[in-house]
Amino acid sequence: MTPGRDDKITVLDAAVDEPGAARGGPSIDRLIEIVLADRRGRVVAVDERLAPLTDRLIAFVAGGGKRLRPRFLRCGWLAAGTGPEPAGLGTVAVGLELLQACALLHDDVIDRSDTRRGAPSTHRAVAGEHAAAGLLGDGDHFGVSAALLLGDLALAWADDLFLEGSLAIGPAAVAAAAPVWQAMRTEVLGGQLLDLLVTAAPEGDPGLAAADAMAVNRWKTAAYTVERPLHLGAALAGADPECVVALRRFGVDVGIAFQLRDDLLGVFGDPAVTGKPAGDDLREGKRTVLVADARAALANGGVASDPDGLAELEAGLGAAGADTERLAAIVHASGAPQRIESQIARLGESAAATLDTAGADGRPVLAEPARDELRELLRRATDRRA
Repeated sequence: MTPGRDDKITVLDAAVDEPGAARGGPSIDRLIEIVLADRRGRVVAVDERLAPLTDRLIAFVAGGGKRLRPRFLRCGWLAAGTGPEPAGLGTVAVGLELLQACALLHDDVIDRSDTRRGAPSTHRAVAGEHAAAGLLGDGDHFGVSAALLLGDLALAWADDLFLEGSLAIGPAAVAAAAPVWQAMRTEVLGGQLLDLLVTAAPEGDPGLAAADAMAVNRWKTAAYTVERPLHLGAALAGADPECVVALRRFGVDVGIAFQLRDDLLGVFGDPAVTGKPAGDDLREGKRTVLVADARAALANGGVASDPDGLAELEAGLGAAGADTERLAAIVHASGAPQRIESQIARLGESAAATLDTAGADGRPVLAEPARDELRELLRRATDRRA
């Protein structure tokens, strides 16, 4: 089947700043609205009482997010130079947003997060509605249970949409892209499990802690945020191996830089911009690369050495009632934020160089429309403030 356009559901205009604008078809937000309205009907057909919880999931997916994964998916397609994006690519893009929703819903439960995007997290919101609705049992347990099941529903829908979208592109697209989709799901869940494990591990060698934190970044976030969406788009387009290698190299660098920026925002971000309280990562006890770097500096006997500060940081991470402003000050004094900024800059330079990778014929291995947009996405991922 030759890729083509479909005026009903074409693919992504990538207009994150103007989600209602179109570039040859509906925006990703409009696609989400169309696709999830159909899914809602299927759930409510089981029992109409499921409508409020289903609507909460749909509102969560539709109501926010950076829409980075659909943009990287589109860039993967364009990088192959195959031609205009087909309608099926938009369906796969909505699937990526649902995979993200699953990860966030479950992550908020695991981290006991009270807020998400400036509003109560799903499990907290549902728990709050439990008593008001006159339901029986433990409201907190009900909220957690509902969030877990809604996350599972999002994952099931994501799988459905990947299959539907790739089949619409053609049998060859399914064969090429299915292993990428499968790897992406395993990597994000494996990364989540690794995060759970290393967070629970007793404090030990700061160098090992830094390596563990970087591994969590690589698999929990970088792979399914940037690398695999690029790979998925390229696979659906039938890209050649050189193109795939370059996209994945770019994706690893940008994905890790994206998460390192997230680590900084989780401690030093502006709550009015991030939608989360200042120092939230410290309050939740996250063992990020930033925290691992600070611990190593405080412990190593060098100019930033501060055994008392290290003891205070380790005692306060994840502790109820901890003074997060004080903990943030200790992290800052260690010099860790500056080193993380330098690492983000190096990753950005490496990613930018990858965009100009040339093949054996001397021509860039990534088609020009993709390279232009990837430069902009690189800037957004590394310079963002939310």
